[in-house]
Amino acid sequence: MSDVVRILVAALGGEGGGVLTSWIVAAARAAGKEVQATSVPGVAQRTGSTSYYIEIAEPGQGAVFSLVPLPARIDVVLASELVEAARCMAGGFVSPDLTTLIASTNRVYSTAEKIKLGDGRYSENKMREAAQAMARTAHLLDLDALATANRTFISATMFGALMGADVLPWSDEVSLSVIGGNQASIDGARAAAEAVRNPMHAPDATAAAPAAMHLEGLPPEVQTIVGHGHDRTVDFQDAAYGQDYLTHVAGLAAVTDMADHRAVYALSEAARRLALWMAYEDVARVADLKTRPERFARIRDEAEVTPDQVLWVTEYLKPRAEEVADILPVGLGAWVMRRVARGRGLPFTGRGVHIRSNGVFGYRLLRLVAGMGRWRRRSFRFRAEMEDIAQWLEAMRTALGRDAGFASVLAELPRVLKGYSDTQQRGKAAYSKIMHGIVLPAIAAGQEAQTAQTLRHAVAAALADEDHAALDAILSGAEAPDPRIPNLRSA
Repeated sequence: MSDVVRILVAALGGEGGGVLTSWIVAAARAAGKEVQATSVPGVAQRTGSTSYYIEIAEPGQGAVFSLVPLPARIDVVLASELVEAARCMAGGFVSPDLTTLIASTNRVYSTAEKIKLGDGRYSENKMREAAQAMARTAHLLDLDALATANRTFISATMFGALMGADVLPWSDEVSLSVIGGNQASIDGARAAAEAVRNPMHAPDATAAAPAAMHLEGLPPEVQTIVGHGHDRTVDFQDAAYGQDYLTHVAGLAAVTDMADHRAVYALSEAARRLALWMAYEDVARVADLKTRPERFARIRDEAEVTPDQVLWVTEYLKPRAEEVADILPVGLGAWVMRRVARGRGLPFTGRGVHIRSNGVFGYRLLRLVAGMGRWRRRSFRFRAEMEDIAQWLEAMRTALGRDAGFASVLAELPRVLKGYSDTQQRGKAAYSKIMHGIVLPAIAAGQEAQTAQTLRHAVAAALADEDHAALDAILSGAEAPDPRIPNLRSA
């Protein structure tokens, strides 16, 4: 490490990056060091880069400090999230000869990831591999989970991780002394420092297994997915619904060749997509999620609301007649949908309304809507979803027994079912076109192997183009699948 210690902090808005920087500066001064700090604040959590740059030197050395970080000249990069760490690596600030990289493994998805019609998430495995390859030393652990466990903010655990990496030219006692009387932050910093020094005990979201039922005989990675799926379906409806999910997965597992890695992939992906499909979001589900105590607690924490402050949480809702029909009994829901088809709809729908969800009236109104989930099994949408799921499961069982490649793509077909309102309707239309235009004819003709690539391109086209022009061309046979449409696994 050079005579000047150069630290680059990459954080998101609202995470306390400024507080963290002030602690580092105060600790440096308490230790008798010369220090300079600059910052570039972002405009929002994921729409602007929030970075802080600190240089520390021994007194009397005549050090000339820089106002900006320079590539390949950074001793420590401290990131609050994996993509923030990736941005620093992409900028050349992480050097294998010099840099200690400390990054939290939790994710806060960027706008670029969220706007994709398909799965737009950046590969966490690739970011981890890049961190290990590009840094001299890489410390990757879930600092957000440590902060939550100690009832503090991630800025405290980031400070503790910096302490634990042994890159600061002063003792832990000096660092902890500048935090003040906030015991939760002190505890969080100590826990993070210990986690860095003893990585075998550090929390990692990717390694955590859910406390749910698993199916015996399945590969560990499939068991983890099934456990999460079971928890999600139970939370969505009840224990019996969770058992239905396990029964469906067991039916798929019974016809899966566990020696074929493609078949195992198809099974794991089918288990994941099935759980998401079974736990679809209707108005009752949305109302339930919006009124959970942990959501209000999270909002208060993110807004840093003090006990003497009043917080109002206002929801903007725009219910459509179709969404009302979804939760109604089958006959009544069908009647509403016939009105929609005739262009009539329902009174008071399609208009935006504001409801204060933590007020007495708004909260009780939303809880009343959430309570409709008890009768979900008799609703119009539930019957329609279960019919489609049953058809897809039957196709999956047949495909798993015949061609693992075709089954792998079919397992990902439910990806096109997402969103709400017009997006949801377009997804349903694309799903129906692919199921009836490609999947069922291929299974009926026993041509799964010959059709796998066409199915792959059709699903990718549906995810890439919301107007479905490319999908319609593939289905009509007017043109061959476009080779420029990426395969699903790289999409």
